[in-house]
Amino acid sequence: MAQCLRLRPPLVHHFETVAVQSKKPTKIFKLSVRSCSLAPENAHKLVAEVKEKLEKEYNSLPVGKYGRDDEEMILWFLKDRKFSIEDTVSKLTKAIRWRREFGVSELSEESVKSAAATGKAYVHNYLDVYGRPVLIVEAAKHFPEKQEPHEDEKLCVFMIEKALSKLPAGKQEILGIIDLRGFQTQNADLKFLIFVFDAFYYYYPRRLGQVLFVDAPFIFKPVWQLVKPLLKSYASLVKFCSAKTVKEEYFTADTLPHVFRN
Repeated sequence: MAQCLRLRPPLVHHFETVAVQSKKPTKIFKLSVRSCSLAPENAHKLVAEVKEKLEKEYNSLPVGKYGRDDEEMILWFLKDRKFSIEDTVSKLTKAIRWRREFGVSELSEESVKSAAATGKAYVHNYLDVYGRPVLIVEAAKHFPEKQEPHEDEKLCVFMIEKALSKLPAGKQEILGIIDLRGFQTQNADLKFLIFVFDAFYYYYPRRLGQVLFVDAPFIFKPVWQLVKPLLKSYASLVKFCSAKTVKEEYFTADTLPHVFRN
């Protein structure tokens, strides 16, 4: 907690002042923790408790990286579940099972080759100005009638994994850019869009920092109206913007994605 105070002194000072006035320091403490990416001082103990519970109650789950004894993964889910042991175990076990059933560890460039060949989704070679890996989707190249849904899902997960592998030290989130220029009704895929956001919510919590919907045409609005209520809190991560905004606010001249250089 001391580290958190050093990182955000003005914010925490304000909360401490309110705490004195309201005599409710517990609520203020929670706000302070949520405003900081660091774990509480007893994080190690909480991780150990989750590991012990998983070993006792879910010992059939795999171990190793992304397994039930992966302390980094456990800590990340603890943060997402506000350090609740029960909530963390519940969400984490589902995520570990999903990774095994989906075959995440078996995904490779070769296994997603056919879907990737469309050029509709890829990880940018450079970080954005905030130091985040960038996952780009060119919606006009997505034709759900021509591709098996599971192939698109595999490509999605592979790209998420690839983007996360590029996270610099100290960074925790990626940027998603959905280029909607040229989007037509035949590109609409409500089910897949929900799959993408569900993947982040259930299996990669708090890894998605922001999603840019670039130059959305009028025909995209009905799609958004349908999907927005289903995204719940994740809808707040979406920002509608222009290609000009992407150029000027998220990249330098040297790091700007090729698709936005026209």
